[in-house]
This record gives sequence, structure tokens and C-alpha cells, in this order.
Amino acid sequence: MKNPVIVDAIRSPLGRSKPGSLFTEMHPTELLAQVLKALVERNGIDPGSVDDVITGCVSQVGEQSGSPGRIAWLAAGFPEHVPSTTVERKCGSSQQAVHFAHQGIAAGAYDIVIACGVESMSRVPWAFPASTRIRMAPRSSSAMPPA
Repeated sequence: MKNPVIVDAIRSPLGRSKPGSLFTEMHPTELLAQVLKALVERNGIDPGSVDDVITGCVSQVGEQSGSPGRIAWLAAGFPEHVPSTTVERKCGSSQQAVHFAHQGIAAGAYDIVIACGVESMSRVPWAFPASTRIRMAPRSSSAMPPA
């Protein structure tokens, strides 16, 4: 069995999630693309040698839906043949991405995996009017469509 190791960790700068703040106009996948580029450049990785990109994202709605890790990977200008998946685990999506990457390497399915996450709270519809807001079921954490 292989012994997986974390080689590097990079994160984006923090910003406030209110109108006019630093990141409110930046698309979430562009934010993640910048992090992916920095990680690949800083470590001298051939992006074509990456076996998978596993992305954690809790609020997969609006601009953060549609496999944000895959879109960010392509927005960074990296090869199309590298697959990506997005996972959602409340308050632990990026950590779950790390666990899946570890498991894949330990099992011998991967050599190089990028585990990452994206969450742009200024793009999550909590601030929209009640008629369009994501509502939560009374005794469940699952999202319910607007009534």
C-alpha cells in the first residue's frame, strides 16, 4: 500500500461577503483557478500528470454548481484529460476531498491528486429575497426548493 503525503497547502485570501467587498465580483471558479495555478507552479507539477482533482463545495448553487473544480481546472488552462469531481459534506467538504484523495492514493488508484475546495459566500443566495432563498426543511439539513 502506498503512503500518501500532503505536499503543499495553498489558500486564497479572505474577504467579506457583502456587496462591494474584494471578492464579490470574482466568480468562484476563477478564485479556485488562481489557487490551482499557484499550487501547480509553486511545486513544479506537470498538470497533465495529475490523476484527479477532488473539490469540496457545500453550496453547489448558482455559479458554484456544475462541478466547480472541473471548471476551475479548465479556467486555469490545464489539460482536459484530467478528471474532476465535486463532493459536498456539510462543514467538511474540503476535508472530505482530502480523505478521498488519501484513499485513492493508498489504494493505488492515483499517484498525484489535488484536493481542494471553493465556497464564495457572496454568491450563495442567502441574501436574496425570501421568495428565491434556499430554505431548509424544519427537521432536516437538506435544501428545499422555494415554495
